[in-house]
Amino acid sequence: MGGGTENRDQKPRPQGGNFQPRDGQRQGRPHHDGHRQEGARHGPDAPKGTVWLYGHHAVAAALANPARRLRRLLLTEEAEEAIGKQVPQPWAMTPERVDRGRLDHLLGRDIVHQGAALLADPLAQPSLQAVLDRRGPIVVLDQVTDPRNVGAIMRSAAAFGAAAVITQDRNAPEETGALAKAASGALETLPLLRAVNIARTIIALKAANVWCIGLDAGGRPLSGPEFADRRVALVLGAEGEGLRRLTRETCDEVAGLTIKGAVESLNVSAAASVALYELARR
Repeated sequence: MGGGTENRDQKPRPQGGNFQPRDGQRQGRPHHDGHRQEGARHGPDAPKGTVWLYGHHAVAAALANPARRLRRLLLTEEAEEAIGKQVPQPWAMTPERVDRGRLDHLLGRDIVHQGAALLADPLAQPSLQAVLDRRGPIVVLDQVTDPRNVGAIMRSAAAFGAAAVITQDRNAPEETGALAKAASGALETLPLLRAVNIARTIIALKAANVWCIGLDAGGRPLSGPEFADRRVALVLGAEGEGLRRLTRETCDEVAGLTIKGAVESLNVSAAASVALYELARR
């Protein structure tokens, strides 16, 4: 799984927040722009226990995922052709041919569906052990509420070889079309685990020899090469508030991103991308 016990003995766990920024380097809060994105609202209505997925990448990835239970597939002629180039037919479900107006009425005129909608069951959640059995860093989200941010973080996590994304069971978005579209297919390939208690989950990760790094401006600059011999979990806080106190204190250490320009903070999904890239640099 990455870092070994020997490395833990060499470097005792510090208390979160004890690191100070280096001289001459400006630390901005690594995330939140204070703006709740449009995707935070409820998505289109769906029968109980199902979700509408939409957009070419989200629908194509769901069609290619044998673990996804499909209920109904609605496509325009153009969308069927485009998705067929990504996932060659035959598919597990025969599509219904529709026009864009029908999808606008079904999903909402402000939904960018690209002529594709798939009614499906939500994916089954993995266990924490299943997450630990996968390779790569783990991303833990502490009350990140915007589904588009969660989806964008999943897309970056998949791109940089993360093992999974963990969110809180409450105060975090459910699986929605907005989340799936922002994830651009990553929802079907990257496990998304919803934990009841983030602090306890961090403790469980630490017990499994995972080094937990809270991302916040109060920590020293994040350096990927320093964690070359460790399994890492990157912990990010909510848009606006950042890491909660207990979450921060439970992490092994707190690290920040060095921001040299006029912008003092990054949106949580942008900060996750930068941090994951830095960890991949090791």
